Amino acid sequence: MYLISACLAGVNCKYNGGNNECGWVKEFMKSRDCMLVCPEALGNLPTPRPPSEFINGRAIDKNGKDITENLIHGAKKTMEQAEKKAAELGQRIELAILKANSPSCGSGKIYDGTFSGVLVDGDGIFAAMLKEKGIPVINEKQREEAYRISDAAE
Repeated sequence: MYLISACLAGVNCKYNGGNNECGWVKEFMKSRDCMLVCPEALGNLPTPRPPSEFINGRAIDKNGKDITENLIHGAKKTMEQAEKKAAELGQRIELAILKANSPSCGSGKIYDGTFSGVLVDGDGIFAAMLKEKGIPVINEKQREEAYRISDAAE
């Protein structure tokens, strides 16, 4: 089973109320068991909502509100739902394709907290949780990697 950021599948759950629809991700999903995820929505954050970035290890929205606990709650809830669905399907979670740079889903690079588009090394809260469980995490810019992992799992 594959976890996919809901915004990449065209669901309007992005902070600004829109989505990050990605054609190759939608095509990838057609022939595989996938689960759409949005840890921020499950963390009881509204859509739309102010953008957030990490500042001193905390997720802070552009208005200065600390939403770290929302992201942690959403990540845990998302993980529980994903593990339950994988068990129901008799499968394991092979891969997560998550939105790049997000404070929840970013993998390898996240925004630096200045709200100026600058990236730094790091993972979002949900991406880090998946990695701790040994689940590979990539973003929508890593199409070839998605197919390589998927082919190896079949």
